[in-house]
Amino acid sequence: MKFNRIVFLLVLPLYFFSCKPVQKLPNYLENVNDTTGKGGVKIPDLKIQKNDELSIQIVSLSLDPEKIDVPYNFPFSVSGNSAMPVYSVDNNGNITHHRLGVIHAAGLTKNELAAEIKKRLTEPVELLKDPTVIIRITNFRVTILGQVGREGEIKAPGERLTIFEAVGLAGGITDYGKKNNLKVVRESNGTRETGYIDLSSKDVFESPYYYLTQNDMIFVEATNQQLKEAEQLKTMQKVSFALSLVTVAATLATIFIRN
Repeated sequence: MKFNRIVFLLVLPLYFFSCKPVQKLPNYLENVNDTTGKGGVKIPDLKIQKNDELSIQIVSLSLDPEKIDVPYNFPFSVSGNSAMPVYSVDNNGNITHHRLGVIHAAGLTKNELAAEIKKRLTEPVELLKDPTVIIRITNFRVTILGQVGREGEIKAPGERLTIFEAVGLAGGITDYGKKNNLKVVRESNGTRETGYIDLSSKDVFESPYYYLTQNDMIFVEATNQQLKEAEQLKTMQKVSFALSLVTVAATLATIFIRN
């Protein structure tokens, strides 16, 4: 009887220790109340980066056989389907076009690169008549790690990806992830920058990290509540193990005393 009372006194503090109130966590757009004061949607132009893969299509309406666009597109067949070539941006920031040679691309927007290619097609000699240059980034992807449903790489179907879309594609933020302090690591013009974005704030749409750029890395950190609960769990496991040892020792002692 005395032994049972001792065990009860040991377990009682552990029970109260495990019953601490759960900290309230912020929700998505928690501070957004209505749609008054609507603002315009401004989608920034993506900057081409090293190791990007670019699909480049050149179109001309000229019927002159010496100025048609086919040689500049260099079409080839993939599984029987016509496809445009993909040009990789090398470590120097250049692409090598099969007809126009080396062109610097890193740091330019798609429109700026298209303008440069169009200039080479028309100056100083007109190679094509009124050319149109269409460029797509074919390997747009970001990486998300931490407290989300599915960590890993996310490939965007297009060239526009918001932080909410990335989180959604990753299975959402877990119950213990910080929605108000996501870390975004971004490389731009040879430098690496780190920024933070609050998904509960009404100002989230104004953040430079709301629209993601290719190769961004997103980190969702654990809340202090999860860290505390993890530490509490470790403590409870240690105490439970110690109580088990005490119980076994007491049982053995009782058996030996009776004998």
